[in-house]
Formats: sequence, C-alpha cells, structure tokens
Amino acid sequence: MGLYAERVLPRLVDIVLGGERFDRIRARVASNLDGEVLEVGFGSGRNVPHYPAAVQRVLAVDPAVTGRQLAASRVAASPVPVEYVGLDGEALMLADASVDHVLTTWTLCTIPGVERALGEIRRVLRPGGLLHFVEHGLAPEPRVARWQDLLTPLQEKVAGGCQLNRPIDALIAGAGLEIDSLSTYYMRGPKPFCYLFEGTARRR
Repeated sequence: MGLYAERVLPRLVDIVLGGERFDRIRARVASNLDGEVLEVGFGSGRNVPHYPAAVQRVLAVDPAVTGRQLAASRVAASPVPVEYVGLDGEALMLADASVDHVLTTWTLCTIPGVERALGEIRRVLRPGGLLHFVEHGLAPEPRVARWQDLLTPLQEKVAGGCQLNRPIDALIAGAGLEIDSLSTYYMRGPKPFCYLFEGTARRR
C-alpha cells in the first residue's frame, strides 16, 4: 500500500463517513448484534460506540494500520472487547461456523474479490447467523447508474478501490446468503454516491 492509501485515505474516510447522519444508520444496523461478532472493514472504529451490550466480543478485520491508530481511543473506551484477527476480508483467519454475526458498513464496495469475501463471510457464520450490512451501490435509475459507471474508474483511484456500481443485494444472494430484510434508499447528497442497501442476510 502506498503512502496515500495507508496514511491519508483512512483519515479522509473517517471524516467523510462520520457525523450524526451516519451514526444514526450505524446504530440501526448494529442494534441487533449479540454474541461473537466479526466486523469486516473495521476501519477507524466508527461502529464501536454502537455495539449493543449483548455483544461479547468483536473480531476486527481491516488492512489499514492507520485505521487501527484512529480506532484506538474508541476501542479503549468500549466495554466490548475488540480483537484484530486479520487484514484481508477475502481470506478470513477464522474457523468455519465460528461467529454469530458479521457486520459490514461501507465496506463491500472496496474489497477487490468481493464474491470471495462474501463466501468467506458465509463460511464463518454459524447456521442461522446474520450478516448485518449497510453499503452503497448500484442505483435503480438508469441515468444515475450510467453516472456510476462513468465515475467508478476515478472513484477507484481516489477512494482505495471503491466501486460505485456494485449490485450489493445480488452479490450477497449470490454468495448463498438469504436476505432477511432489505431497505434501499438515497442518502442526502449526489445520487451516484448515495444509493444505500441496508439490511440483514442469513446463513441457512
């Protein structure tokens, strides 16, 4: 990873994905977590304040060392223990069927082999376990989707590989996870960047 990706980008992401409107979504997505939780794309720990008391432990995966530094104060203040268990969502260093829930927030857009990562998520979930997610992705309006296609090459360069046009629901279902609940909507802001998929998907 270069200097920009390793040191600058995590700080930008922490700022851009911070604030009250993001906190409301994070709190909602994390609200039903309990037991052993894997968070893929832990980043700067923005979700840490929203872990419910029923969570026993969070296993964190993220490739950015700077993200861990930014997360340190949030982790230290959390009553929920956080343990870093790897750098790569495409190759999780966890046993099969070993976690109760997986949490991803604005993460699946950046993982190069997202299908492989989702397969790994399914593998480590216990039967009946849930993936809790909020992700931005492919909009249903053709005009917006065309802009997403046009802007994605630039977005990948400036935002660590982030793709605007991934069909998040189809990718999750294609990994063998059954979507339990799904809300899709635009956040306030430029539409190509702000179409969200929020919900849960279950390992049957």
